[in-house]
Amino acid sequence: MSRQNDSMIHPNIEGLLDRVDSKFSLVTLASYRARQINSYFNQLGEGLGHMVPPQVSSVARKPLSIAFEEIAADKIVKVERLPYDEMEAEAAAIFGEVEGDVVADAAESDAE
Repeated sequence: MSRQNDSMIHPNIEGLLDRVDSKFSLVTLASYRARQINSYFNQLGEGLGHMVPPQVSSVARKPLSIAFEEIAADKIVKVERLPYDEMEAEAAAIFGEVEGDVVADAAESDAE
């Protein structure tokens, strides 16, 4: 007769770690989302409505618990951000193409 140990933490941490690549990523993602949820609840009376509400129905009252439940339900995923140098290079490539197209269009209209 084996007995499973029930954890007080729901969802369990091991299940959450399957959805991210490290404990640090889990903490960062959950804390960022918890701040967003907290901001949502704080601005409810103001009628601004620009924050994303919780994506799961939960009996939890703490924003961090709600954030963990959202991660467990795959409603929140981590998005990789590019380092600043790569973002700058991509922006230069995009804006370089746009400026080149605009310059080429202007040259064609001047030629006519």
